[in-house]
Amino acid sequence: MTKSTHVVPNPVGGWDIKQSGGQRSSGHFDTKQEAIDRARNISQNQQTELVIHNKDGKISGKDSHGNDPYPPRG
Repeated sequence: MTKSTHVVPNPVGGWDIKQSGGQRSSGHFDTKQEAIDRARNISQNQQTELVIHNKDGKISGKDSHGNDPYPPRG
């Protein structure tokens, strides 16, 4: 299974960063953008996929860091 880093809404407000398979939050932020910025950093460092969720829990976007099956040639 591919590891992934998720930006998810916190039930009591704000946004959390969670790792796939982990229950503990890797960070709590007041704004979604702050959480995304930090999660992108973590995701790049750990070469995981970044998954961003909306307030309703649905996935709004993905960003892959290191696990692309077809990496672009550069």
